[in-house]
Amino acid sequence: MYKTQKDWIGAAVTAGLGAGVITSFAVSQGQSPWLALAITLFAAVAAVFLDHSMGN
Repeated sequence: MYKTQKDWIGAAVTAGLGAGVITSFAVSQGQSPWLALAITLFAAVAAVFLDHSMGN
């Protein structure tokens, strides 16, 4: 078989959007927007790291 090149930007955008949906709900419930942004960034970076480190 052949190796395909991973799309870092696409993975980051997808992970950020997924995390952003949940944190936007948390902000609507009264959470600090800065804390929500930090959680979103951490979740997106962790998801991209795990995707690329565990992928083939």
